[in-house]
Amino acid sequence: MAHECKNVIWRDEAVRRVYTLRRRTLAECPTGSVGLGTLSGRTLAVDVIADRNLPAWDHATMDDLAFDATDECPLSIVSGEVFSESEPPELDAGKAAEIATGAPLPEGANAVLKREEASVHAGELTGTSILLGTYVCEQGNNVAAGERLSPKDAILLDDLGVDSFGVHAPFSTGVLAIGTEIHEERERDLDSAMLAGLVQSWGHDGTYAGTIPNDYEQVRDRIDSLAAENNVVITTGGTSVGHKDYVVRAPDELGEVLFHRVRVRPGKPIAVAQPPDAVVFAILGKPLGAHIIATLVMRPFFTGDGTTPTVEATLSTDVGLGPDGFEYAVPVLVDGKSAVPMDHADSPLAVYGETFDPSVVSSSTRATRADGLIFTRTQSGEGNTVEVTPYPVVE
Repeated sequence: MAHECKNVIWRDEAVRRVYTLRRRTLAECPTGSVGLGTLSGRTLAVDVIADRNLPAWDHATMDDLAFDATDECPLSIVSGEVFSESEPPELDAGKAAEIATGAPLPEGANAVLKREEASVHAGELTGTSILLGTYVCEQGNNVAAGERLSPKDAILLDDLGVDSFGVHAPFSTGVLAIGTEIHEERERDLDSAMLAGLVQSWGHDGTYAGTIPNDYEQVRDRIDSLAAENNVVITTGGTSVGHKDYVVRAPDELGEVLFHRVRVRPGKPIAVAQPPDAVVFAILGKPLGAHIIATLVMRPFFTGDGTTPTVEATLSTDVGLGPDGFEYAVPVLVDGKSAVPMDHADSPLAVYGETFDPSVVSSSTRATRADGLIFTRTQSGEGNTVEVTPYPVVE
């Protein structure tokens, strides 16, 4: 069947469609029960709701004085200190109580003041101003289904008394390299190990499924067989519009192509399809371009997270861009507060001239040593403040 998603779409629209695909796939995936020691990277299948307030009452997160922040000073300090094992006492208006970290807040108190910030004379607290809730942890928590878990979540779940909980099974994923030159070992497959490693780092099962030549029937049949064995099939190579680029035509025949090509350079010719019972991500066969588009568009499917946090830096040189209508991903080195475009004419090893060349950079293995990426749709000049997305936050 001929698909209708021929228009190139922006990244946010691609991610929106991938989120929808993730929800649909999770709903059809089996679930199981795991313990706290194996939760990292798993996705909750059911809500975990606290059956009691945790903490059971407001408690202090800092030593020393608890009181009602709306009371007028001076406040009289009552005798005795409140400890973590104490029953929360009642505190009258105009009073303050000494309190230890972790201790329940006295009834009538709503803030805690550090001793070194307090003015105490003759048993009275004077001349202080503090906001309600300062150094107070309020009661009550919950964890929602669909949340991806990390090791730190074991703290909360253990506190809730949850020893095991329902999670979705990891996506089984086959990674297939397409290309006669790769299959015949005349060129190295630089993408498959990287893509399988990303899947594994996102908490799922990534398995190398070998290579296949540029033969339409072989490509179609191999994708079909992998789709029958896995939740996800990732292919690398053969995603553009050449007469031997079969990887988009094959899923189109097998199912539905949700989109083909995203307005990101390098990385544009990604395709996402859904044959029966599986999802196919067709990634271009250029290593840096494959990594960029996989972390931007494919990662949200596996993790439920499409955010790209940034740090500010100052651009070291002018960077020209190509045609309008694209989001350019420019690899940079970060030197202190300076962002230095890798492979630029002004860099130690020039790969492109004054204008960023995504086609050349997409194939550069050296560019994988960058510290991060600048995503921009507009020209950037020397001295401009730019937002750099560090590589670790997308991997």
